[in-house]
Amino acid sequence: MSVFLFAIGVIMFYFLYVTYDSDSKKQNTRSRTQSFNCSPTANTKDRIYFAVRRYFYSIVNPINNNYEDGKPDPFLFRAFSDRFQTFEDVSGAMVDAGIKKCQLILGIDFTASNEWQGRVSNRGQSLHNITQKFKANQNPYQHVITILQHTLKDMVDANVPKHLNLKELSEEEKRSRKLHGIHAFGFGDSVTKDISTFCLQADGMPCGSFDDVLHCYRECASKITLGGPTSYAPVVHKAIEIVEQTNQYNILVIIADGQFVDEGPTARAIVEASYYPLSIIVVGVGDGPWETMHQFDDWLPERNFDNFQFVEYGKIISNTYDKSKNPETMLALHMLMEIPDQYKIIHKLGYMSQPHHNVSLDS
Repeated sequence: MSVFLFAIGVIMFYFLYVTYDSDSKKQNTRSRTQSFNCSPTANTKDRIYFAVRRYFYSIVNPINNNYEDGKPDPFLFRAFSDRFQTFEDVSGAMVDAGIKKCQLILGIDFTASNEWQGRVSNRGQSLHNITQKFKANQNPYQHVITILQHTLKDMVDANVPKHLNLKELSEEEKRSRKLHGIHAFGFGDSVTKDISTFCLQADGMPCGSFDDVLHCYRECASKITLGGPTSYAPVVHKAIEIVEQTNQYNILVIIADGQFVDEGPTARAIVEASYYPLSIIVVGVGDGPWETMHQFDDWLPERNFDNFQFVEYGKIISNTYDKSKNPETMLALHMLMEIPDQYKIIHKLGYMSQPHHNVSLDS
């Protein structure tokens, strides 16, 4: 009899666990992540703790055990593998996964280190240097945005009417307008520092096209005073706000020049984002070093799924040894490499069907 009651108890515990309201998990994630060191440089004791915890979690909640066809070692954090060889492969996999349209969020790094991070990779010029005489000569930020334009223009939901007079719109129309288009933010300048973000578009609205993004970027790059320190946390939190409003799958692309003095806030923000239908891609422009970014890509075991991909811009653009391969196409391939697998696990976790809390998108 006692065995029977024990079995019933185990079944009830399992049922309660797997049906636990993940919305409350998201509300508590920020405070919860403050209590542990989610840095990839965590000490051995922390790593053992995470491994044991992840093992028991994988037993109770088997949804995370099947990232790919095989069943990975439960003692290891399950990072997605880079398994596609061509851009056609990854774009086909995105269609097969069901990604027809997606929302795009851009984060642009305006920290002062952009002034010297191009000593090697940008011929000694600032990474935000705008060439007025030859518009075809793009800086790395413009180049990445243009590559996104070429590869995602048919997939990104950016069909927003231009030249709208916001004063003539109702509050409901303004709210709807905020939820469509390409959300483009800057961070790390002398005003926002590592605390907040600013909208590239002067009226605070999303851009209606990639051309609008490039135009707004040129305007900002010519006027912004660079600042710091570097933290991706503000733009990740802004992306979470947008996801909560739209309840749609979003891709956050952060274009940045370097690492952080304090990696903790960014690490915690990435962990928090793993409870939302959000993929994060960081494109590293400039001279690096990039060790922490590579560790973020493969570690951070407290994440609910592998939601982070790092791509080293200079390495791919400058060192594409196979001359038959277009460097820009290769960069797009590496940026989108994990998107199909991330989208699949987001659906398995039920993030797309869950309601989210409404929060203000005001900057």
